[in-house]
Amino acid sequence: MKKTVLWLSLSSVLFSGVATADTLLGLYLGADGWRTSTTGRFADTEQLQDFNFADKTQSSFYLAFEHPVPLVPNIRIQRNDLTSSGATQLDVNFSFAGEQFAQGSQINNHIDFTSTDYVLYYEVLDNDLISIDLGVSAKHLDGTVAIKEQGTSDVMATEDISTLLPMVYSSVHIGLPLTGLDLFAQGSFVSYDGSRLYDMQAGIAYTLIDNIAVDLRLKTGYRAVNLQLDNIDDVYADLDFSGVFAGIELHF
Repeated sequence: MKKTVLWLSLSSVLFSGVATADTLLGLYLGADGWRTSTTGRFADTEQLQDFNFADKTQSSFYLAFEHPVPLVPNIRIQRNDLTSSGATQLDVNFSFAGEQFAQGSQINNHIDFTSTDYVLYYEVLDNDLISIDLGVSAKHLDGTVAIKEQGTSDVMATEDISTLLPMVYSSVHIGLPLTGLDLFAQGSFVSYDGSRLYDMQAGIAYTLIDNIAVDLRLKTGYRAVNLQLDNIDDVYADLDFSGVFAGIELHF
């Protein structure tokens, strides 16, 4: 009898927590522009080589679907461009993708870590003052790492990457009453087998339009991505992308 009562109590807590989600269907569409400063190194062995990278404006697009069905998670899909190129003078002999590059060579280097995030999450708290989402995500990393010696007709020495990384996900919004403003923070993280990846952002947003048909939200903040790969498709890397972003979000 005591076990039955305990089970019913736990079930009621779970259902009441999930019931804080939106009582109506909600569709979110958003786009961000992100000015990144990139630093780091990569190789196809554990002996990483430092490379120079130019600043670049990246883009990010997402959609999210929220519903009131208990126990069924909400879903968010986000596409992230993450590319950078640069020119580097090698300070040591370097081998990459089966090609040899001599010390002192002038190298054009390029990275592309474009990814798609598939997020399943629950709204564990949702009201006008604070909203908290928790969930899991799968990041499909699909890209290339390449270098080429300047002034030659050689093709670029390239390593391709295609992997799926499971991550934990969280998001927090704090409303500032009577202002139309809110503070937000969002992030995902994973660390295993010597590899690590985090994608964090925080900032402030302003609701420009708020009515029954549509909400329009403008936002700005700071985003940082750290990517450490340990022999993922023969690629080793330690790269940081960070900078200010601005975006727009529609809620139907």
